[in-house]
Amino acid sequence: MMLFKAHSTRRTSSIQHTTRPHLHLFIALSFFHSTETTCDGLNIALLTGSTRSSSPPTVLHPRVNTYIHQTLTQRGHEVTRIDPNDFPLLEKPYFAYAPGKAPSKLQDVHSILQKADGYVCVTPEYNHSPSPALINILNHFGSSTFSFKPSAIVTYSAGQWGGTRAGVALRTTLSELGCLPVSAMIHIPTAHQILDRDGNINDDPSDNKRDQHEKWQKYCGRCFSQLEWWAEACQQHRKVADPFDESPVFVKSPDQRNAP
Repeated sequence: MMLFKAHSTRRTSSIQHTTRPHLHLFIALSFFHSTETTCDGLNIALLTGSTRSSSPPTVLHPRVNTYIHQTLTQRGHEVTRIDPNDFPLLEKPYFAYAPGKAPSKLQDVHSILQKADGYVCVTPEYNHSPSPALINILNHFGSSTFSFKPSAIVTYSAGQWGGTRAGVALRTTLSELGCLPVSAMIHIPTAHQILDRDGNINDDPSDNKRDQHEKWQKYCGRCFSQLEWWAEACQQHRKVADPFDESPVFVKSPDQRNAP
């Protein structure tokens, strides 16, 4: 998988660090009120959610994944795509292995996910739910892999609703994993008409292609700008406070989360 990297802008803070925990949030977010500086883009993990390879109906995920991937790289981010075909049906999750004992491919994906600044999940809709393929990827890892970073949801379908209900259902899973989904979602209805086989916006007889492209870029930009805002805020806050200090990783059993 080729990685793409470009530049974006970020605001930085001149306020000195402090050891007082209740001031950390203020310090971390205060960079949005200072001067702009140029910096590298974000590291985004793009989790795709379909294993289909034959039709009918039309196989949509290649064109949708390509469009989202291109849109993110055009915004200046480094994107690593994670393919559900690389995962067997879940038998043993990553966190169930002793350190260093997980299969090498699983360790590689875990490293990608841990290093990511944010996540974009792309899924079709199956029975009003996210695809089993995407859920299978997510269930291979625990919340300590994803926590304290933002996520964004992209859904699509051949019908008029664009997989909206799958997106709503996916929010619960991502929240439990600790990568809270941003408010705006991207829904692509009639994806076979909106996008061509190469992931480009199709011509619309009632509009010109440039206008259609700009409309979709603006629509996607609302979601991805929220992802960028939160990812950069989380980056800054981790510099002054370790989020796992007061919310440590569970290392023994699920009852560690129980009330006293």
